[in-house]
Amino acid sequence: MTAQQFPVVLTTEDAAAGNEDVVADNVAVVNEMYLAFLHADEIAPNALRSYFVDFYLTQALDGGFAQYVSMTGDRDELDVLIREGLAAMGACKHLNLFDRTAARYDLLSEQDKESCRAERTEVISGRSKHVAAMEALDNEFEELFEAEDVTGLNARWLRGQEGLLILDAPGLVAHIASRVALVPDLQARRDEAELGNTPEFELIIHELCSVSGHQLETIIMGDPNHEHDGETVLAWHFRTNKGEFIMIDDASRALMLDPRTQGIVAAIEFELEDDFAGA
Repeated sequence: MTAQQFPVVLTTEDAAAGNEDVVADNVAVVNEMYLAFLHADEIAPNALRSYFVDFYLTQALDGGFAQYVSMTGDRDELDVLIREGLAAMGACKHLNLFDRTAARYDLLSEQDKESCRAERTEVISGRSKHVAAMEALDNEFEELFEAEDVTGLNARWLRGQEGLLILDAPGLVAHIASRVALVPDLQARRDEAELGNTPEFELIIHELCSVSGHQLETIIMGDPNHEHDGETVLAWHFRTNKGEFIMIDDASRALMLDPRTQGIVAAIEFELEDDFAGA
């Protein structure tokens, strides 16, 4: 089954409720699918279009277009979904404003973008005419939000989806489970998510153990008052199949030390750009 064939899903509790509840219900369902390790291409495209239109509105209302940009990982993809969603649900005026605002923002210098990202209540001297133009567009957005009810248009569009699936809570759980059962690399996705949630000091310890040929058994504790080369540093005590060891690191390298001799068992070098650099 392709993404185009997956249905938009709402719950029985909210499908017949108010417009805000319907849009929020779609957001909640999509979030549940993401939490179950489904990818965007395994979710109904129109559910995602509704989802990201609502995301854009929320961010723009809170902090202007610049906040939407700063909260977006991949604008190339999201801008397309938002444009398609606004067009499909009939929010033509908002689509026009989105296009004009995005085009203006993309012409800004980095300094101007930084100014736009500042709190809108914060006074920053020397703001350029380009930043002022962005502020005018943000103000236009707020006025248009009152005139063109995007949330209402979004909700009506969701209710009218061909093949719309309305499920109770147990039915939603079963539906998502049936979709997840089709994922061939589910365990790899779970492992990747777990790795992404692993603290950097733990990743460094795993790497040191790999380099030194040890098998990590457990991380015992962190010691913020460890003395090393005449300095007080944060050290992590851990146990491997060969005994207890210590890890210390700075911006350039990490060391695996024998606590009895303070000898270096293993070392890894990393640059400031590397994931471990901020550990």
